[in-house]
Order: sequence, then C-alpha cells, then structure tokens
Amino acid sequence: MPTSDSSDEELLTQIIDGDEAAFTSLYRRRQASVYRFALRMSGSEAIAEDVTQETFMAVVDDARRFDASRGTLAAYMYGIARNRLRRRLERDHAYVPLDEGAEPPQTIGLGATPGVDPLGSLARAETADRVRSAVLALPSHYREVVVLCELEELSYAAAAGVLGCSVGTIRSRLARGRALLTEKLRAQESGHTSPAKATRCFA
Repeated sequence: MPTSDSSDEELLTQIIDGDEAAFTSLYRRRQASVYRFALRMSGSEAIAEDVTQETFMAVVDDARRFDASRGTLAAYMYGIARNRLRRRLERDHAYVPLDEGAEPPQTIGLGATPGVDPLGSLARAETADRVRSAVLALPSHYREVVVLCELEELSYAAAAGVLGCSVGTIRSRLARGRALLTEKLRAQESGHTSPAKATRCFA
C-alpha cells in the first residue's frame, strides 16, 4: 500500500504491480508541477491539461523504461512532458497566449528593479501577467531552463537530465535566459509604468 512516505520510485514500482492507489498517489503528488511546467512553456491551459494527462499515461504505459540511475522520476516526467510539448507546439507553430485573467497554480511574480536579479524576488502578484508574457516570449531553449531551474527549482543536474545536455549548457542558457527576461521586464515596465510608480511597485 502506498503511504505519504513512499518515494516516487516506490510508487512507480507499485504501479508496475498494478496498484491503482499508487498511481493516484503519484498523480496527486506530481500533477501540479507537470501542469505548471506545461502551462509556463505553452501559455495554454488546454495544452497544459492535455500534456499533463499524456505524461501520466506515458508513465503508466512505459513504467519499466524508467532508469533511476539516470535521474529522478520527477525529472523523467518533466522530460516526457517536454517531448509532448515540443511535438504539440511544432504542430501548432507557436505557443498560444494565456486567456485573459488565466492564472496557473501557485503563480510567482518577478520584480524588475534595475540592478536586481528579477528571479531573486518571487512574490509580486501585481507583476504576474507581465512575467508570464516575458517568460513565454523567451526562445524555447532559454524558456525551458528558466522554467525548470527558477520556477520549478530543479537542480542544474536534474535540468540537464531533462533537457539532455551538459550542466555547463544549463548554466550558460540560464544566464542568458535571465538576462533576456530582465530586458523584457524592464521594457514592459518602462512602457506601462511611470518611474515613480515603478519605484513604489518594486521597492
């Protein structure tokens, strides 16, 4: 029987043995993070829902293919979601903008004060719309590392496993992604907020 102390890998073993309760436990534990990743990458709630369902079905169908020596089950699931997303977005040719007022679970806002890393301050709800727009506007290879490392808080090693590249590549892409995101947030701020108001918002 699955318990709250069961690891993801233990739950997967139980799923292979046909334990439906283990699947329910894994779904409840990991559904939100897979959905957030898909939503932040695609900008579409419909795509995020589809990719989340497809990811869990793939885990069940190909459970025996998981290799714990190559990383965690969570990272493996992000990898599945990423592949599903890439196929979906290539088919649709572009991300679909979020519906007006759509709000992903546990949305995080990022400030854009000059001289301050916008990813170091993750609690400004008033900037959420602009942040979502800025993240979605990043080229996909930068968007992936920003979402995985900064928003989903994966380690560089885990993100490298998901994306199939080196830790050095993750570091360089993340540095560039942060810089691009800072530029986009500052451009949005200067275009929509007066200097005085910006100081009050991001102080």
